Amino acid sequence: MSTDNFVEDSEIETNYTEIVDGFEKLELKPELLRGIYGYGYEKPSAIQQRAIKPSIEGRDVIAQAQSGTGKTATFAISILQRIDITSNTCQALVLVPTRELAKQIQTIMLLSATMPKPMLSIARSIMHDPVQILIEKEELTLDGIKQFYINVCREEYKLETLMDLYGVMNLSQVVIFVNSVIKSINICNELTLKQFQVSCIHSDMDQEERDAVMEEFRSGKSRILLSTDILARGIDVQQVSLVVNYDLPSNRETYIHRIGRGGRFGRKGTAINFITDSETEALSDLQQYFNTEILEMPDDIVDFL
Repeated sequence: MSTDNFVEDSEIETNYTEIVDGFEKLELKPELLRGIYGYGYEKPSAIQQRAIKPSIEGRDVIAQAQSGTGKTATFAISILQRIDITSNTCQALVLVPTRELAKQIQTIMLLSATMPKPMLSIARSIMHDPVQILIEKEELTLDGIKQFYINVCREEYKLETLMDLYGVMNLSQVVIFVNSVIKSINICNELTLKQFQVSCIHSDMDQEERDAVMEEFRSGKSRILLSTDILARGIDVQQVSLVVNYDLPSNRETYIHRIGRGGRFGRKGTAINFITDSETEALSDLQQYFNTEILEMPDDIVDFL
């Protein structure tokens, strides 16, 4: 598994200078080290090179890195190194924003792809002299993900545009984000009537239904997954190469989490945003905030997938 770094050292703000560039240099338990290499990891990613060592030393850690760069493995390795496997008591608590992410995964570790100032302020107030590893917001949009937009003019043209888009692409799997439960259900029904292999996941579903949908998508039985932001954070499905923002998200940080569902861990990924005339200002705001360029979708879009 490739763990190529997404950011250069000069783009990382940290009060901890030690960098460990090999798992074997972390003095991990032999069985843990074997498991890491057996899972396919070759070398630590940028976040892992900086965050694992202070974590296993018992330091509090605040760490930020782009989606798909190894944050889950960072805290998992740290926890596995520190726990006593002969004890059956609870020794670690991992808090995540959704049940789906919880199913995938007394030092406090806070790791996120985004780190708004209010969150950072709260974290600092409850932590003791934490190690901080932060990257500039301009680096958050993920170099490995190509970002495009399609101007659909009006909301009612989005569904037809989506079907046309999918028809010209040879895709493995795609995640489509919308901003409401009712819209996800309606679009799913429309696509199903058109014989698309599509699933839908949203917060109004019970736990068993959501588990079944994720299993269906991971297994490849479903090619399209419609989702509200319940799926925006942390979920890793290797086959996803395209993310479509049917609706632009309501805040900037969510945009980063959404497009990070594609192009996981350095793989090639593409994000396409459907834009109505009323959403052009919001698109410009995203580009300005993240200092990135979101181009109009080219005719040769297939070459980017």
